[in-house]
Amino acid sequence: MDLGIKGRRALVCAASKGLGRACATALAREGVAVTITARTAESLERTAAEIRAATGAAVTTVAGDITTPAGRAAALAACPDPDILINNAGGPPPGDFREWDREHWLRAVEANMVTPILLIRAVIDGMIARRFGRVVNITSAAVLSPIPHLGLSNGARTGLTGFVAGLSRQVARHNVVINNLLPGAFLTDRLRAIAATEAAKTGREPEAVLAERGRGTPAGRVGDPAEFGETCAFLCSAHAGYIVGHNLLIDGGAANATFA
Repeated sequence: MDLGIKGRRALVCAASKGLGRACATALAREGVAVTITARTAESLERTAAEIRAATGAAVTTVAGDITTPAGRAAALAACPDPDILINNAGGPPPGDFREWDREHWLRAVEANMVTPILLIRAVIDGMIARRFGRVVNITSAAVLSPIPHLGLSNGARTGLTGFVAGLSRQVARHNVVINNLLPGAFLTDRLRAIAATEAAKTGREPEAVLAERGRGTPAGRVGDPAEFGETCAFLCSAHAGYIVGHNLLIDGGAANATFA
C-alpha cells in the first residue's frame, strides 16, 4: 500500500534505537524526510547512516535531550515545519510511590506529558495551515492497564492521554490527526536489559527470561519493533485522517479486555 506521504517531513524523537528508531525507519521507507533526535550523538549518527543506507531517504540528526528546552529548540530549528511528529521519551524509573518526592514527579511530568504537549503546540498551527498533520505519541500499555511499580509513568502518561483526547477533536477538521500508540513488550534494548537483570537474580539465561515473557502473551512472543514502526507509519499516512484520538494498544493481546 502506498501510504501517500512521500515527500513529507517528520520529526521523530528519541529515535536512535528501539521503537523510535523503528518508527523513523518505517517513515523513511515511505519516502519521508526524517529528522531524528537522541541524547547520544554517536548512536544517533550510526542509526542515521543505517536508515539512509536501507531506505535512501534524507535523514537529519539533532543530538540533545528532547525533554529540555534546549533540546526541543534544537530539534525544531532543524525541522521547523514537520508534517509528522512522533513524540517519544524514555519512561520514568520504577519504584514505590512512597519513595518519590516532588522532584521525581516533576521530572516524570516534564518528560512524558509536558514535552509532548510543547512540541505539539510548536507545530500544530503549521499543520493546520497546510491542512495536513499527523501526531503520534508513544505512551505505554500502562495507560490502559496501570502497572503498580510504574506509578510515575502511569500518572504522567495518562495526563498526556487526557490532553490529547480533547485536542485531537479540535483539530481533526483540518486534516490534522493525533493518536497514541501504547506498546506492550517489544524486543528493544530496554527489554533486553530488564531480562538480563531478572536473569542475574534467578540464575537463568536472558533468552529464557525473554521467552517466558513472550509465552505470557496470547501471541506467544514479544513484539518486533518493526511491527510497531509500520503501525506508526500507517497512522501517519494519508489514509488515517478519520482515525482521531485513539489509544492503539499493541501488546500481543496481553491486556485481557473486551475494549482496549
